[in-house]
Amino acid sequence: MLSEQLRIRPASVDSRSLIPDNGTATRGTTACRSNSTDGYTDMAQAGVYGRRLGRRLQLKDAPSLITRSLRSAELAVTETRNDDPVEGLSGSFPSEDAYLVSLKFRDYPDCECWERGRCVIKTDVHGGATYLYDLKRDPRYVIDKPFHSIFFYLPRSALDDIARQAGASRVGELAYEPGIGHDDAVIRHLGASFLEGLRRPDETNQLFVDHMLLALTAHVAQTYGGLKRATEPTRGGLAPWQEKRACERLESDLAGKTSLEQVAAEFGLSVSHFSRAFRISTGLPPHQWLLRQRVKAAKQLMTVRDLPLSEIAISAGFANQSHFTRVFSTVVGVSPGAWRREQVGAAESET
Repeated sequence: MLSEQLRIRPASVDSRSLIPDNGTATRGTTACRSNSTDGYTDMAQAGVYGRRLGRRLQLKDAPSLITRSLRSAELAVTETRNDDPVEGLSGSFPSEDAYLVSLKFRDYPDCECWERGRCVIKTDVHGGATYLYDLKRDPRYVIDKPFHSIFFYLPRSALDDIARQAGASRVGELAYEPGIGHDDAVIRHLGASFLEGLRRPDETNQLFVDHMLLALTAHVAQTYGGLKRATEPTRGGLAPWQEKRACERLESDLAGKTSLEQVAAEFGLSVSHFSRAFRISTGLPPHQWLLRQRVKAAKQLMTVRDLPLSEIAISAGFANQSHFTRVFSTVVGVSPGAWRREQVGAAESET
């Protein structure tokens, strides 16, 4: 059982907010392989995510989602997968005060882990487990079998911002050991939601990405960095005028391109404060509230009998008709076509 082999982290995130818009491992020793670097640099991107991460893992494509909701830092999640890799040591990264938090989707037995230019452990990596990497230590590993993971990029400045917003002292170094996995239910849940978003980026609104990456960062700071709030969290919601203006702002962009930072800044609030207060006031986090406004708009448009569902989907802020059908069916319980037929039948029976 995974929970018997890895260190257990209990779930603490409300699963209602995770619907997308859309123990210790056994240690071992082995002889280390020779070190090498790939010499690749990307001056246009500072963080270790997307193409910059993928290149180090011999990948041509590494899809990512990014948020800039914390004013001092970018946060990102990247999917990495290779079913037929070329054997060799993964590429080296310049030293950076940041962490990678990785959720593994498949087992990777006898993984040879490196830090600071030398082999530090050879161990089994378990699918479903979470592993941490300190980018100041130049973490690398020997690629010699298929792999599939997602990596969350968390710079030090993001952890500092989370602590400041919580009224807490600065988070120190995250507690982890090379090659040691954690059975973290929260990251598994978040990871599964992000995987859907990474595979359908056109259907993933920015509010969802902002909300989820902030939740991930707060969880990591608390679980692995010992973050504790210095004061009780704000329990009140938005003032009535703030709620009205925030809802109008979100509803004016049904496609969901507006970021949480932009909306929160209009009220002089941090993103985490605004998100918490908005949920208290409306009963939903911003990205879920927006989904329901899209459905509401679609219902209104479907009362026009001759308007095709494909046009309704775009007008209501969905990426396409397939996206519209999936979300509408989840929220309402029936497909858009079935709902429209029911409404037409009801109207005809009244006349």
